[in-house]
Amino acid sequence: MARGEHSPACARRWREQAGSEQWTPWQTAQAIHGCCGVSLLKAHRLARGWSARQAVQELEEMCLRQDLGEARANIDLLNAWENKRARPRPQTIDLLARLYRANAVRLGLAGDYCDDESEARVVVLSGGEGRQPYRAEERREGDGAADGRNDMERRALFHHALLGSRFVMNGRLLAEVERTRQELDRTLARATVTEDQLDALDEQVLRYRREYITSAPLPMLYRLMLELCDVRALVTARQPAMAQRRLLSATVMLALLSADALMKLGDTRQAHAWYGTARTASDDMGDLRLRALVRAQQAMLPYYYGDLAETVRLAREARTLAGNAPSSPAALGAAAEARALARLGEHKAARAALAEAERIFARMPPEGHDHLAFRFSERRLQFYRIGTLIELGEEVDWTPGPSGAYTIDPVLLLLDQAAHMARGGKADDACHLAEKALLQVPPEHRTSIVLSRARVVLSEVPEGRRRAAAVRRLTDLVVDALPVS
Repeated sequence: MARGEHSPACARRWREQAGSEQWTPWQTAQAIHGCCGVSLLKAHRLARGWSARQAVQELEEMCLRQDLGEARANIDLLNAWENKRARPRPQTIDLLARLYRANAVRLGLAGDYCDDESEARVVVLSGGEGRQPYRAEERREGDGAADGRNDMERRALFHHALLGSRFVMNGRLLAEVERTRQELDRTLARATVTEDQLDALDEQVLRYRREYITSAPLPMLYRLMLELCDVRALVTARQPAMAQRRLLSATVMLALLSADALMKLGDTRQAHAWYGTARTASDDMGDLRLRALVRAQQAMLPYYYGDLAETVRLAREARTLAGNAPSSPAALGAAAEARALARLGEHKAARAALAEAERIFARMPPEGHDHLAFRFSERRLQFYRIGTLIELGEEVDWTPGPSGAYTIDPVLLLLDQAAHMARGGKADDACHLAEKALLQVPPEHRTSIVLSRARVVLSEVPEGRRRAAAVRRLTDLVVDALPVS
């Protein structure tokens, strides 16, 4: 299962509902594709309940039965095609189309450039008792009535989620998060707004940046989607240059907040896509400092989910775009690079990058005591300094302060400390520290980004110590904190 995909159980539930409601295989495949984060090609296989091995066997038997020649497919090739790491040959695409009773477009292996509207789009709905795809007429460009209806339905969906007694993640909500981003990307390519509206929007974005630091990521994500629906309506028509720049600036900030929330929730596929939206908006705006900020923030995603070299690349790109003037993006880029290099074992380069971050910060103008997301404050510098020193293996004289702004930052540092203690042979002490760190996080903040660091601590415990009481308690705490799908 690729990162960002739902578990096979999700596809199984769609198949069960498809069977009871007599959907076509194409409807089932679309529902799985829209909900589970898999390619269309893989969705066709999952819609039939086949494993990769079964699909290859079915393909070989079909070729033999219909005298179509050798299939020239195996499990590894099928996985590569389904995860878009390779592309099948034209002859093989034809065989796959025969196997799944589809065509290359429906398999996601060709583009559909038809300008007719004979085929309706299928949109995934899921949640509660009924989960179903409904057919929606494709909207003509500029169909304001259809846009209004869809925005109202989406806003009602996120309002309902915010008003519930507990916040949940499900296929329908995440599909709407994805649709919001896709529609925003489309409207960025095609804008009448008053100064009062722009001022109100600037104030709202500032409020989100202030509240984001202490807010749980899931309800904040839904609130951001509501705001982005409003912004998209303003961006739809091209505006005068100054108004357009202010709208793009707001779009960048809201998209970055959305990407960061999704990163904390562990949805790396959508987080990556939202960072892409922020890049599109910042590149369109042409503000080098804002473009640098997007790259510096995006560097956090590969840092927490596995590709440190990509973190270094993005951090250096941010520093290049930020230029010589001292700024938050420049300082963040240097600090992010330092922490990643330290974890990679490049200690000399890490110390140099950290020193550069401190020099940039010392030259930055004071920005007041207001805590804002994406502002590189002294507290943020301390977070990156301590994190880098921990990765360098140095003893750090540091005690977490009271909870408040930056709710999870102290916890991430404690978990990094615990991981280094475990590597040093202090498994019990490491698990005690990790347990203490997790328990001080409110449940709504105990998301994937926190749990993934706790799992790193457990992975460093030697096999012979896995049954120790402290290790078992931490394991149980991590398992209990996992969201129920």
